[in-house]
Amino acid sequence: MGTEDGGGRGAALFDVDGTLVDSTYLHTVTWWEAFHQAGRTVPMADVHRAVGMGSDHLLDHLLGEDRDRGGDAAVSAAHRTLYAEYWPRLAPLEGAAELLRECARRGWTVVLASSAEAEELAVMRKAVGADDAVADATSSDDVEGSKPAPDLVRQSLERAGVPADRAVFVGDTVWDVEACGRAGVPCVGVLSGGVSEAELRGAGAAQVFRGPRDLLEHIDDSLLAAPPA
Repeated sequence: MGTEDGGGRGAALFDVDGTLVDSTYLHTVTWWEAFHQAGRTVPMADVHRAVGMGSDHLLDHLLGEDRDRGGDAAVSAAHRTLYAEYWPRLAPLEGAAELLRECARRGWTVVLASSAEAEELAVMRKAVGADDAVADATSSDDVEGSKPAPDLVRQSLERAGVPADRAVFVGDTVWDVEACGRAGVPCVGVLSGGVSEAELRGAGAAQVFRGPRDLLEHIDDSLLAAPPA
């Protein structure tokens, strides 16, 4: 847990799905299949654009807020079951572990901020394999509202013990960027989740890189160059 003032450090906050782990399209396919099993037809392109939201927001976004919610729990459970089949094969994106370690080496307090549930986040942390660089992590289990609500970002700031103006968030979706905007934290976007640079910048991303390897290679030109003095 962070101290009240972060010990003079800044916080580097990281989304995980699609940012550090190559999982976005696995979520797309398994949500699509979960909807199919429930007799719902949702275009896969729409599902992809919704990945990164918490499951509650995702269902509202894709099925409408005025729907009969009686089947929501079954759809979410089906997605969890289908996606869990991929857990043993989850792979980090190139440069993910090295990026986390480089941020820690530069003096950032590294905190993961994922809309995933705690059990799933633990699996992804194992896949990335850089827990030695991670100071703390937050999941959807830790907050009331998932992305694009700012709760995860704010909880991550609290864990790091720093104010918003001493933090940088790295994420791959417009939902990451929107959550950061509501929390007052600048967001660096990555394209590794399949969302375009135009979409990320349109949502308010301060910078955009191809993925964690590209961000690592250009870290001196990024908001992660050094923690705020």
